Amino acid sequence: MRYIIFDIETQNLFQEVGSNDPTALDISVVTAYDSGTDTYTTVTIDELTTLWPIFEHADALVGFNSNHFDIPILNKYYPGDLTQIKSIDLLDEVKKSLGRRLRLDTIAEATVGAKKSASGLEAVRWWREGKIAEIKKYCEQDVKVTKKVFDYALTHGHVKFKDGTRKREIPLDTSHWLIKEEVAMTHSLLF
Repeated sequence: MRYIIFDIETQNLFQEVGSNDPTALDISVVTAYDSGTDTYTTVTIDELTTLWPIFEHADALVGFNSNHFDIPILNKYYPGDLTQIKSIDLLDEVKKSLGRRLRLDTIAEATVGAKKSASGLEAVRWWREGKIAEIKKYCEQDVKVTKKVFDYALTHGHVKFKDGTRKREIPLDTSHWLIKEEVAMTHSLLF
């Protein structure tokens, strides 16, 4: 099964747009890892259409808080409907098992010893300062960290987090993750 692990960065913040609706935000950079080609593609908003063929070949979209943040924002730009592709939102899976949300950094550090290299706030600042290479590097690092967590969860059936001084496991039902689902996908391109 071919899956895409992805992350987006935005040009602005919720408090600036006066809404908690992700679709009120604007994309700056997107990174997508394609399991079918084992490649990373990182683009700015001006190159976004480059990603559509990659997403349209996916059997699943994988992200962290992607169902509630990344996919709604991307759908604002996509000519079809990305919600028609199977979604594996690692944050949703953690919340379903643990009963609460955790940050990607918290899970990644305890599970695979990896950390994000910056924050979304810094990425917005970099956008305004024209530091596009920094945002691309940060976004790609986020996808690499998410991929490590995803791969670990697939292999072990859990992820970890630090609870005080000890690590705890969060069991995840990954049995359905790599099962291909038939969906009515609306493609933006002819194949």
